[in-house]
Amino acid sequence: MSGDVEVRRHDDADLLVGDVASALLDRLEAAQARGEVPQVGLTGGTIADALHRELARRAADSSVDWSRVVFWWGDERFVEAASPDRNARQAREALLDHVGVDPAHVHEVPASDEVATAEEAAEAYSSAIREHGAGFFEVLLLGVGPDGHCASLFPGHPALHATDAIAVAVHDSPKPPPDRVTLTFEAMERCRAVWFIASGEGKAEAVARALADEGSLEETPARGVRGDETVWWLDEDAASAL
Repeated sequence: MSGDVEVRRHDDADLLVGDVASALLDRLEAAQARGEVPQVGLTGGTIADALHRELARRAADSSVDWSRVVFWWGDERFVEAASPDRNARQAREALLDHVGVDPAHVHEVPASDEVATAEEAAEAYSSAIREHGAGFFEVLLLGVGPDGHCASLFPGHPALHATDAIAVAVHDSPKPPPDRVTLTFEAMERCRAVWFIASGEGKAEAVARALADEGSLEETPARGVRGDETVWWLDEDAASAL
């Protein structure tokens, strides 16, 4: 799946979060109006946490039936389930615990106190996607790191070259914690919409590399994910090098 890349710029992070929240709610409402049960891939980080809280704040005024939305994650830190480092814990505390989701529709990567290795976690997560996935994400939300990584696909890392795999283990991550599970490029490309969200001047150089006409996946993995629709949602600081 591939299409044109759109860049949407916002004056500040608050406006960015509000616009993404509105667009996501609209998209979920439209999918449900078509009789679908939309599947969404969540991300972690500061701007994602702000988005989750804004979605929870607006939930009561939205027509989205949250019990009919399926949730996944683009990547996860292989730590204990109760760890604050877990993207899933962050999303539960900010959003999922407050909007009436169906627990059977929330698919977390197994934690380090549930399985022995990140490889086992990746295998279990891949099996869950095969069994419960729709074959595509309605929306996959992704962040981008200052080094250009997305999900847990880091510059120069062997996981960039994974094929015939949905999710893989990542070790020796340059960003702690060292052990993680990530969707592969092949899995992340199965999307109706890929939405990158970036805020802050610290992301500006990576954003510019990701959107440049030329460049390599080895240097900037975020270049490698495209959906039918691909949108980069940026505040002016993150867009400052474009």
